[in-house]
Amino acid sequence: MKMTLGERSYQLLNNILITLLAATALYPFIYMTALALNEGLDSIKGGIYFWPRQFTWVNVMTVLTNPLVQDAFWISIMRTVFGTALGVVVTGFAAYALSFRLLPGRKALSIYFLIPMLFSGGLIPYYIVLRDLHLINTFWVYIIPTALSVWNLIVMRSFFENIPEALTEAAEIDGANALTIFWRVVIPTSMPMLAAITLFTAVAHWNSWFDGAFYVNQLELKPLQTFLQSMLVNAEAAENLRGGNNAAALTEAASRAVTPTSLRMAVVVLGTIPVLLIYPFLQKYFVQGVLIGSVKG
Repeated sequence: MKMTLGERSYQLLNNILITLLAATALYPFIYMTALALNEGLDSIKGGIYFWPRQFTWVNVMTVLTNPLVQDAFWISIMRTVFGTALGVVVTGFAAYALSFRLLPGRKALSIYFLIPMLFSGGLIPYYIVLRDLHLINTFWVYIIPTALSVWNLIVMRSFFENIPEALTEAAEIDGANALTIFWRVVIPTSMPMLAAITLFTAVAHWNSWFDGAFYVNQLELKPLQTFLQSMLVNAEAAENLRGGNNAAALTEAASRAVTPTSLRMAVVVLGTIPVLLIYPFLQKYFVQGVLIGSVKG
């Protein structure tokens, strides 16, 4: 089908705008990567925009060999795996239960879940609750409070409600109970939605820094993003990383070439790479996730 001049002009303008938008999103990462792979003292001079002027692996190796960074990476990986798994399972069960239109007290339960999403008791009452539950300064402070996401619950419930009733009725005729229907019918039918929710939950866990900054004091329990946040706002933290146990393994010249700024860039890049590696394989679920969220509950 031949496009009109107006359609071709619109498509060209649309492609240009999308390209510019993609470039504005990609360039900061390119810039940070160039600084992370450039000698710290040389980068102070400026003039680095797309690639390093004096290439070096010292910044990256200094970060990777630091025990605090290694612990932070491990904590981030563990909280992402366990937090995502528990969050999807718990939220999925709750959403499946609320999807039954004849469930007693369904509207009251929906309102009960909705109110905490719209109104918060505040940071101090929340901290007191976590303290009374003995979650402060524990790994589980990252997992248990995030086990149920009300927004994801609404999205899942809306999707479950739109599954054809003929599928569930056929399973009921064959003698399947509600749990069997959930695992054998609902889950396979909902895989695109569950994949999108899993991806969004995993990214939220990986990028989270707030809980590690306010609810955990032990350095070995802080996730990577909290460690990075402390480096960005606290020059002393970056200096401690520079002068850590790995300083002795560096040559004197290499040690002088490392600066707090170059170390910050290295941590940012290393913390972003895992997400960038996962996104291309799951990008087909992005649009589905956005469309799912627009379904009327």
